[in-house]
Amino acid sequence: MSLALVKVAISWFAPIFIVTSPVTSYADQIWSIHKSRSSAGFSLDIPFIMLVSSILKCFYWFGAHYDFNLLLQAGIMCLVQVVLLHVALLHRPPFGAQHSLNQPFAGAREGQVHVNRPYNFWQWRSRRPYWQFLASFTAIVAALQYFIGQQPNYILIQGYVALSIEAVLPIPQILENHRSRSCRGFRLSVLINWLVGDVFKMTYFFLSEGGVPLAFKLCGFFQAACDIYLAVQYWMYGEGEQHADGQLKSPRVA
Repeated sequence: MSLALVKVAISWFAPIFIVTSPVTSYADQIWSIHKSRSSAGFSLDIPFIMLVSSILKCFYWFGAHYDFNLLLQAGIMCLVQVVLLHVALLHRPPFGAQHSLNQPFAGAREGQVHVNRPYNFWQWRSRRPYWQFLASFTAIVAALQYFIGQQPNYILIQGYVALSIEAVLPIPQILENHRSRSCRGFRLSVLINWLVGDVFKMTYFFLSEGGVPLAFKLCGFFQAACDIYLAVQYWMYGEGEQHADGQLKSPRVA
């Protein structure tokens, strides 16, 4: 009986959760940013990672023809992350404002020193470069798919690159939480959906009768480990406590 229930869950519930997970994971984050009119505390690297990974996964399907539910998830993820990026950019903190939790547009601060990426990549003050980069990246991947998309080595590399990028998704938020010693601005609902999603994904990857490449399984393991550590951070830091001077302190970590 238990084995039959597992098969039912894999056949029905897991695919449904996987396909709808982009919406259930990020809808609350989008609403929270829109409601508060501030994206402070939310790492803009999250939509960057998910958009690059999902675009690659969509094109990867044409060569690998992996499970269709995973392709559908990648397509929906692209749409959701475009909305998330738009809302986060629209409600970005003012340039030069002191936000101890998030400085994605002005460059991160370490003490009094600005730490900028080369060419201020993904830290641009204007919104247009973000969309220009995504359009250019999609065009380049589409051209590569047209010319060499059926080469076995390219298909293999494309799959591992796409899934490896997705696997590092929690790392920017982990670093942001560690730097600020707070999870303020990062929605607990997103974390819960990530953890529940890991359970469904790993079960689906290993027990589904459909074609799931090894790259999905290996990168899924790594991402699940990162999500678990992010949960530990949330337990350690919470959303911090507000000092009189406006700085945040951790309620659980000295």
